[in-house]
Amino acid sequence: MPRELACKKCKALTIGKVCPVCSSTDLTPHWTGMILVFDPPNSHVAATLDIHVPHKYALKAS
Repeated sequence: MPRELACKKCKALTIGKVCPVCSSTDLTPHWTGMILVFDPPNSHVAATLDIHVPHKYALKAS
């Protein structure tokens, strides 16, 4: 199973070489925590983390 990478810009998780949310190629294998956002406009957590696109995100990416 491929290891997921986190985008350093938006923290979206992916197994590809390009971020599916912001199209960045600045990815890192060093991340911790995970959050799934299904409905960003109605989510207090998504608002706090400044997430606007439904996806799987890392809580911390370095």
